Amino acid sequence: MEKTTVIIADDHPIFRKGLRDVIDGSARFEIVGEADDGTAALEMIRAQRPDVAVLDIEMPQLSGVDIVRALRAERIGVAVLILTMYDDADLFNEVMDAGAKGYVLKDSAILEIVRGIAAVARGEMFVSAAMTSTALRGKSEPPTDQRTRLGLHLLTPTEKRVLRLIAEESSTREISEVLNVSPRTVDNHRSHICSKLKITGVYALIRFAAKHRALLD
Repeated sequence: MEKTTVIIADDHPIFRKGLRDVIDGSARFEIVGEADDGTAALEMIRAQRPDVAVLDIEMPQLSGVDIVRALRAERIGVAVLILTMYDDADLFNEVMDAGAKGYVLKDSAILEIVRGIAAVARGEMFVSAAMTSTALRGKSEPPTDQRTRLGLHLLTPTEKRVLRLIAEESSTREISEVLNVSPRTVDNHRSHICSKLKITGVYALIRFAAKHRALLD
């Protein structure tokens, strides 16, 4: 089986070692480089072209977001998973809009990093569970009539179920298994949901589902 190649960049050596030990524990991954600052990380990614880059959001010289923007501008097809201490919706939006595929809180990184790398390597998005259950949901419950204002009443029962699963961080493959349909059918449901709710973009749909999760029960 061909391994997923990974580069790790974090300026805290102890934390970086912990990540490396966990990632090395999976036979699916191969770490092909490590860096302790943003400039070195970007140069290494350009040279190595890994499948996945795990980047701290705050590093000397270049931040993780700076690197994501540079890779996007240079059209280097590396899936980036950002590591951060900040459980903040605005920062999350900035990171994902820049082009990252994953957002992992450092407090839960040791538990989530393997699953996160696997998800972004498949072209899916990955967000820490703690993130989707706090900042993205908002501080207060929205009014019940907001379902109509948001257009949720337009969704079929299956589309509502897909949206709930998206809010629970389920991948396309996982949703297809739950619903016993093909991944292509799940993608069609996503497209229909976006059309009915007037949402543009996969990340926008995930943010919507997480923010309005209380309305999807």
